[in-house]
Amino acid sequence: MEIPVCIEIQSVSKRYKSSQENSLTDVSIDIACADVFGLLGPNGAGKTTLISILCGIIPPTSGQVHYYMNGSQISDAKRKSKIGFVPQEYAFYQELTPRQNLDYFGAMYNISKKRLEVRREELLEILGLAKSADKKVGTFSGGMKRRINLAIGIIHEPEILFLDEPTVGVDVQSRNAIIRYLQLINESGTTIIYTSHHMSEAEEFCKHIALIDHGKVIAKGELEGLKAANHVSSLQSLFINLTGEEYRD
Repeated sequence: MEIPVCIEIQSVSKRYKSSQENSLTDVSIDIACADVFGLLGPNGAGKTTLISILCGIIPPTSGQVHYYMNGSQISDAKRKSKIGFVPQEYAFYQELTPRQNLDYFGAMYNISKKRLEVRREELLEILGLAKSADKKVGTFSGGMKRRINLAIGIIHEPEILFLDEPTVGVDVQSRNAIIRYLQLINESGTTIIYTSHHMSEAEEFCKHIALIDHGKVIAKGELEGLKAANHVSSLQSLFINLTGEEYRD
């Protein structure tokens, strides 16, 4: 049975007002429901711009993005309650505790007080933050901050989750814990769209990928099939073969 499309990206281009060149050019991608889809590419390729468009943070210059739930297209207003976004930058209040941050952001999603309390304590336990739940987040290690960033992004149990470098700068233990939990929520049906510079992590985590370079999609499809078609044994080799070895800033 064919898996239904969750996100349809049609000929999306983006040029910022201050730029003479496009950040994205004619990007078209279909993302299936319950997939783990990797948006990968060198620095400056356009990955974060594309995620920002998909989340509704910035508009495309041209092209369209459509969201589908249960086979039907949904409105922009409904989409906002269905998606979660974990940005590369920390998106919490450093002077608040994990409990206070989760209460604040949970209230923004209009989660009932009773449900929010249960969900908050569940995430604190799962992500190893329960013992530090009443300490100010500003005192935390990088790995702990990444985990509270993730908890905030999923407090409302989104059906579609965007992750922009969710494990950058963290220790191996924190990275493994974050990826294990993301795999669990994907298995429960959450669609995940993910960017990372960790090729080994992306290879283990992603089912399908799109490689973006200079704002254009240069390869897309099922990861194992792309490796076989390009006669390489790893995602890193595929990445280098298609994007080159020169320095990127």
